[in-house]
Amino acid sequence: MSQEILLDIQSLTKEFKGFVAVNDVSLNVTRGSIHALIGPNGAGKTTLFNLLTNFLVPTRGNVFFKGVNITHEKPAQIARRGIVRSFQISAVFPHMSVLENVRVALQQKQNVGFNFWQSEKSLHHLHSRALELLDSVDLHNFADELAVNLPYGRKRALELATTLALEPELMLLDEPTQGMGHEDVDRVTQLIKKVAAGRTVLMVEHNMNVVSSIADRITVLQRGTVIADGTYRDVSKNPLVIEAYMGSTDNELVGAH
Repeated sequence: MSQEILLDIQSLTKEFKGFVAVNDVSLNVTRGSIHALIGPNGAGKTTLFNLLTNFLVPTRGNVFFKGVNITHEKPAQIARRGIVRSFQISAVFPHMSVLENVRVALQQKQNVGFNFWQSEKSLHHLHSRALELLDSVDLHNFADELAVNLPYGRKRALELATTLALEPELMLLDEPTQGMGHEDVDRVTQLIKKVAAGRTVLMVEHNMNVVSSIADRITVLQRGTVIADGTYRDVSKNPLVIEAYMGSTDNELVGAH
């Protein structure tokens, strides 16, 4: 694995009227890795994601992507640089087909421009690529299905496909397995592992079985502060991490493989 630092977060802080949600967080994500951000509820994980994509403006600190300071760039600029985020709630167009959802993302990436009145023929050149992307997330048999009819786990797979359509250098996955049953968790975990090949992923995830099975490196937040960073083996034995999860309603570290 390359040790090139793709994302470098330096002393990032976010205060809300005296409440410090993210407190002097520094971490880096190396190219080609799956990096998990974990911690109990209220630890500041999603707030940190919002700071990385500038949906929130940091109080202090800086974010560098490929050596360029992107701290104060607009969300659209950050996305154009290759940082693409999926949200906790599945973000698809429910009354469009699965194929059409992916094609919309391809249009956005290729600056074709989205127009509800464009003819099918004018979009045909995107058709084969959309099918390739659906195949990569095991949705090729669902191409003509309306997104609203997909089971929840398949909707998250569709969201992965639309994320991939934007050709991200860094994928930010926010709780990709939240609300899923065991079978869907296993399927989506394997899909993340599959689509992460040759890419870089930073993911917020509560499920420790997921984290332990696919993350190369883990950063643990508690009350907005980094309390541990390293491999799963390292952080799972860290007394501060064990204490942070004691009595938590999140999945315990104990028992994850």
